[in-house]
Amino acid sequence: MLTEERLQRILELVERYQSISTRQLTEKLGISESTVRRDLALLDGQGTVKKVRGGVMVIGSRYKAKDDAVSLRKERNPEEKERIARYAASLIKPDDFVYLDAGTTTERMIEYLTEKQAVFVTNAVSHAKRLSEAGYTVYLPGGEFKAATEALVGEEAVESLQKYNFTKGFWGTNSVSKEEGFCTPDVREAMIKKTSMSRCAKCYVLCDSSKFSQISCVKFGDFVNADIITTKVTGKEFVHCSNIVEVDAIKASHIM
Repeated sequence: MLTEERLQRILELVERYQSISTRQLTEKLGISESTVRRDLALLDGQGTVKKVRGGVMVIGSRYKAKDDAVSLRKERNPEEKERIARYAASLIKPDDFVYLDAGTTTERMIEYLTEKQAVFVTNAVSHAKRLSEAGYTVYLPGGEFKAATEALVGEEAVESLQKYNFTKGFWGTNSVSKEEGFCTPDVREAMIKKTSMSRCAKCYVLCDSSKFSQISCVKFGDFVNADIITTKVTGKEFVHCSNIVEVDAIKASHIM
C-alpha cells in the first residue's frame, strides 16, 4: 500500500471512530506498528489528527451532535473501558440497589460483578439480559426502544424510574466539560439519565479520556453531580478536580 493510500485510510478510520488505537490500525490496515507510528507522527505534524497515548483522535470535533451505533462505540478505546469497568464493578457491595445506564462501558462492568445480592435496574435491554443470565435480580423500566443505543427511553421510562431510590448508579456520557457538565446527543436519553441520577445516593460517570472537554447537545448533569471514573485526565482544567478517579494512577500507586 502506497503512503498516500495508507494516510487516507487512516484518516477515514479516525473520522469513523473519532479515536482509534495504534494496535487497531495495524490490524485493520495489515501493516507494522512502526509504520503506523510514522504515519501518525506525519499526520499529527500536519495538524490533521491528534496523537494521544496509544493511538490517535480527531481534531476539531469538540461538539457531538448524534449517537453512533453501539457496534461502532464498542470498538473505541476498548482497553480504557475495560480498566474503568473493572474498577467501577468493584464498588458494588452486597446490599446495593444499583442503576446501570445503557452504554458500552457500563456493559463491560457486568463481566466483573461478584456481589450476587446486589439488585439492578437498567434501561439497557442487553444489560438486563446479561445480568439475568449471570444470576442477578434485574428490573427494566417501560418505554420506547431506541435501536442506536439499545436503550429504553421516553416518558414511560422516566415515570417508572421516579419510584426508585438507588444506593449507587453508573452512567455513560458522550461528553464532559466543567462548564456544561455531562451531556448526550438525545433529549430522550438525557431525561432518563437525569431522572435516574436524581434518584441515586452516589453517582458515578464512566468516562474514557476521549470524552473530556467535549460538548454534546443535551445536558443531563452538572460536573459536580457525580464522581468521574476514568483512566487518565486530559485537559489542564481537570487536573485538580477532587471528583475524578484515575484508575491507572490507583494501580500505579499499589504497584509502588
